[in-house]
Amino acid sequence: MTEQLRDLSDDRALLGRTSTAERVSDILRSRIAEGYFPPGTRLSEDSIGGALGVSRNTLRESFRLLTHERLLVHELNRGVFVRVLTVEDVEDIYRTRRLVECAVVRGLGEPPYGLDGLSGAVDEGRRAAREGDWKGVGTANIHFHKELVALAASERTDELMRSVFAELRLAFHVVDEPQRLHEPYIARNVAILEALQVGDREKAEGLLAGYLDDSLKRVVEVYRRRVGEDG
Repeated sequence: MTEQLRDLSDDRALLGRTSTAERVSDILRSRIAEGYFPPGTRLSEDSIGGALGVSRNTLRESFRLLTHERLLVHELNRGVFVRVLTVEDVEDIYRTRRLVECAVVRGLGEPPYGLDGLSGAVDEGRRAAREGDWKGVGTANIHFHKELVALAASERTDELMRSVFAELRLAFHVVDEPQRLHEPYIARNVAILEALQVGDREKAEGLLAGYLDDSLKRVVEVYRRRVGEDG
């Protein structure tokens, strides 16, 4: 925890002179997604507030916001913890992803589309794979899907999916087989990108739907086994 809090102290500069609970929650959300605070971790008000240089009230409000986003959970007389997802949570996350991501692709207008972000995420994933950084591949994969959602040019959709993807990372942090989990989707991201590059929305949506269905099965299989072992 000491190393994480030292890294968190570096984020104080991001607060500037307009420190708000929303900005604190942005920082904590990112740190949770990056695995600095794994599922089940108790978050200390004193330590985190001291690291960020914010008041207890501001930190509590940020905790409340992240609890509303289902990233944290408050346990009476015990404190605030990073949430540990259930298998049912994982299944619900994927249902939401399928509804939103497929709808985004289906609703795209006429090509060409702005695909630089998708291309960059594909390159990021390939680079991480070459370096054997499989958690980095997972991060790049989420970046790919964030960029896919961004094609809708909707701030509300981006905000909704930001929380969904952050929750998804909670499940990924429980899984201890990142290569097996993430490697197959590098090529599948490429296939979706290529379909969009030629303007074939129908093919891209079909590839995406199959991708999400297969990903759900793989994540639930590994997640169920892992959570069962820990229980």
